[in-house]
Amino acid sequence: MTTHYDQPAQQTGATAWDPPPTAPPHTPDQPFVRRLWRGRPEDPRWARPAFLGLLALTLVTYLYNLSASGYANSFYSAAVQAGSKSWKAFFFGSLDAGNAITVDKPSAFMWPMELSVRIFGLNSWAILTPEVLMAVGTVAVVYAGVRRRFSPAAGLIAGAVLALTPVAALMFRFNNPDALLALLMALACYFVVRAVEDGRTKWLVWAGAAIGFAFLAKTLQAFLILPPLAIVYAVCGPVRLRKRLVQLGLATVALVVAGGWWVAIVELWPASSRPYIGGSQNNSFLELTFGYNGLGRINGDETGSVGGGGGAGGSGRWGATGWDRMFNSEIGSQISWLLPAALILLVAGLWATRKSRRTSVTRASFLVWGGSLLITMVVFSYMAGIFHQYYTVALAPYIAAVTGMGAGLLWEKRKETWASITLAAAVVAAAVWGYVLLNRTSSYLPWLKWLVLIGGLAAAFGLVFAGRISRQLALGAAAVGLLAALAGPTAYTLSTVNSAHTGSIPTAGPAGASMMGFGGGRPGGTGGGMRGGFGGGTPGQSQQGQQGQQNGNGTLPGGQGQGFPGGGMPGQNGNSQGQGQSQGQQNGNGFPGGGQLGEGGRMGGGGGAGGLLNGANVSSAAKKLLEKDAGSYTWVAASIGSQNAASYQLATGDPVMAIGGFNGTDPSPTLAQFKKYVADGKIHYFIAGGGMGGSSSGTSSQITSWVESNFKKVTVGSATFYDLTQKASG
Repeated sequence: MTTHYDQPAQQTGATAWDPPPTAPPHTPDQPFVRRLWRGRPEDPRWARPAFLGLLALTLVTYLYNLSASGYANSFYSAAVQAGSKSWKAFFFGSLDAGNAITVDKPSAFMWPMELSVRIFGLNSWAILTPEVLMAVGTVAVVYAGVRRRFSPAAGLIAGAVLALTPVAALMFRFNNPDALLALLMALACYFVVRAVEDGRTKWLVWAGAAIGFAFLAKTLQAFLILPPLAIVYAVCGPVRLRKRLVQLGLATVALVVAGGWWVAIVELWPASSRPYIGGSQNNSFLELTFGYNGLGRINGDETGSVGGGGGAGGSGRWGATGWDRMFNSEIGSQISWLLPAALILLVAGLWATRKSRRTSVTRASFLVWGGSLLITMVVFSYMAGIFHQYYTVALAPYIAAVTGMGAGLLWEKRKETWASITLAAAVVAAAVWGYVLLNRTSSYLPWLKWLVLIGGLAAAFGLVFAGRISRQLALGAAAVGLLAALAGPTAYTLSTVNSAHTGSIPTAGPAGASMMGFGGGRPGGTGGGMRGGFGGGTPGQSQQGQQGQQNGNGTLPGGQGQGFPGGGMPGQNGNSQGQGQSQGQQNGNGFPGGGQLGEGGRMGGGGGAGGLLNGANVSSAAKKLLEKDAGSYTWVAASIGSQNAASYQLATGDPVMAIGGFNGTDPSPTLAQFKKYVADGKIHYFIAGGGMGGSSSGTSSQITSWVESNFKKVTVGSATFYDLTQKASG
């Protein structure tokens, strides 16, 4: 079979490394199904069926055991439930259908889930299936982006690498904003490569629109790849410089329109008739964008947050920063399996195309996908603010594309000694690093690390001579090398899809695979979720229990609960499993500086940092209490902190006001506003506890004190409520 790289360069005046694009098949005489199955006329017959099989396998794998995670992140599931009932909540991203406060992100990432819930009702499948479909779409986009310039095998490798990345299997089955963000970033890269290919303005406009809409998923993170995309087209675009600049200007307009229309409406809408912007201190989405969700993530100065990290090369509450952050025990097993190999292949691809003409699309492909990989990796490595392991899913499409392109390019050039040696080096890097990552969880499939190491080294030896041995032997060595490289992430991916994941900080892989050691504390804890101790505190210990039960203690800030607003020991509120945990495992959490986290590794509805990060278990008696006369109130209850409120809202199906937003630190509502809500009969109960320590600073603390002093306490099991329609006796 003749591949792209076998085409003579003189056909287009390009080098052999920059073949002319192959147009998609246009055979109107053939039935659509046949064209869909056959694909490009010049492709081998196995190419399109293999691609469709990859998509089908991704879909089936990611759908497997999907409902085990229940409501996943109850914070966002509650907002999805609200948006499925109220179009106003749908647009603004309100946490509750009463529209008291929004989540701390733009609302676009929830729209597919909310539409699904409107159609199919509130359940785990309706919430999470749209995320799985985004995974299939992202795999398809990465395949298409690689396939346009490289062989079908290169495209399949890229798609498989993405699908088998553990953090991708986690976040494309979870209801955080990252799935939509990853899909749109992959689309933006694809569109820019198409623009370099033919110089048509529409591709840049589509790229700008994709990034603009991605802004409505996760704000400024969408802009990380803007510099490499703009620079690559400005330098490599196949039209005159003046036109290139005009095209980039039009793309910028598309970006502003796609992302700015919603922002403009929210900012211009009268604050008195819309929900408070959660995560902000001044009820401003722009403040949220450039503060808590923007520059604060870079420099650690996040007003209203639980605190940032250390400076460059330092250690902080969100882990040590530095060039090796993507490889350490906290992050490495989530994303870095093929990262060393991808970096080798990126350098090789740029070296191989160094003499290509300015408009080389092959080189531009490496620059687009590789540049996006490098800039995102650098920012993640040094950002001092809030950083969670699952953020790294943004790297997965870039790593996959670079790996597929580099492997395809070097395979076609394998008869040149440098290419075969470099390909072998990439396999060695993948195998050795896979061994290191697997060895970090030495009790998990202990035989696998040796299979990966030995298989990878044997395959690399064969690939060194790939240009001198028969094609069959070379293909065999390549197949063994690919299997060795993917064996580790595949095992972690299967472990991920076989486990439940709930709460605010999920992680991929088996128990103990990602140990969060904050502030220099020694790593601790096992399983998914947040591990270890902040600030040098004693790390939490947790074990996998039956039916998702948690066992163990973590550490809370500042000794006996101090360091979080309110101080004191976190309150207790009965069982603290959270929605959807009955089928899966949860993990102990560690927080800065001492103090004890309650049984189960968190405080459920009772407050404390556990109440901040995970929801509460709502008893049937509490549910019955809140549902009584629910239709007579705008909010059946109010609670400090969003996770606590979300659990009760999901249990009852009725709006619950989250006082103070996610952390309990947003100044909404004020004490005067809350008093008016109570006087007007809009809130029935106040749920004790919640937030950070159950007694957060500012308005949350004032509201708690006022309620406790003036209204009747109602105890249901181990949960405490205050009936805001009945004054306290005496």
